[in-house]
Amino acid sequence: MTILGIDQITYAADDLPTCRRFFSDWGLALKSETADELVFECLNGCRVVVAEMNRPGLPPAMEEGPTLREVVWGVESDADLARYAQAIAQDAGFVDVEVEGVRRIGCTDPNGLAVRLQVSRKRSIEVDCGAMNTWNAKPRVNQAAPIYERATPIEVGHVVFFVADVKATADFYAQRFGFVGSDSYPDRGAFLRCAPEGGHHDLFLLQLPSGKRGLNHVAFTVRDIHEVFGGGLHFSRCGWETQLGPGRHPISSAYFWYFKNPAGGLIEYYADEDQLTAEWQPREFEPGPTVFAEWAVDGGLDGHTRRQRNAEGPQGKFLTEKK
Repeated sequence: MTILGIDQITYAADDLPTCRRFFSDWGLALKSETADELVFECLNGCRVVVAEMNRPGLPPAMEEGPTLREVVWGVESDADLARYAQAIAQDAGFVDVEVEGVRRIGCTDPNGLAVRLQVSRKRSIEVDCGAMNTWNAKPRVNQAAPIYERATPIEVGHVVFFVADVKATADFYAQRFGFVGSDSYPDRGAFLRCAPEGGHHDLFLLQLPSGKRGLNHVAFTVRDIHEVFGGGLHFSRCGWETQLGPGRHPISSAYFWYFKNPAGGLIEYYADEDQLTAEWQPREFEPGPTVFAEWAVDGGLDGHTRRQRNAEGPQGKFLTEKK
């Protein structure tokens, strides 16, 4: 009995028209739209809901302004759902409801986030991915590596929150739902995966000295490093602002590109994260710029010139003027 991954997230935002354009440019498919709610889907059916901030029935917010209100995790069967319901029945905010004909249970985590579980609605899919040739293995023969005009994210891969008490929140996910620690910043941050075998982390919790609670970012899995670049360049051409990237994380090994998000926090394309098993031994790191990023482009790449924004020197000036 393990959590399979993220099935759905729900944002509360104050500008739905802008969010509609933002998530469509990001590469999600708009499945339904009302005056107070947008429902998008990733390739495998993982849902992203953006609700008007004052819509009745939304869970309480962890912080002021646009932010994530709810994370729905998927399980394999009704029997698993029943066992998890027993595990959280005494927790704050416990709910056991039917949503669109599907049973959904949940509670409130120690940080104030609405946590929900349901039998997963995601689909198994097969997608073509770029193969990487190395000195020892050369699987790409007589074939060019892909170039993506834009990204079409496969799913929501992980979520990251600022928490008031990292130990209490990490213990909650471990004890209630079986999350496993991958790596950590001692007393500061916890990288957790929802099953012993899987990607490096599905959830990252970060405690700041201020005790701030809230959303840091939501990360969307894409096929490969080439789609990180192609998606980021397209998103840049659409006029959205880079926060940092592209770059590469030493912890998790993933390639990334972060953008600012009108629905709250940041949003990330990422690919090529470490895959772990129960034999993995968690590591400890002292947080710092070189631990966060092995390398990263400050300000992003311009989607038209394909060069770093505000690049200095004659070539950078020429490319900017010719845009």
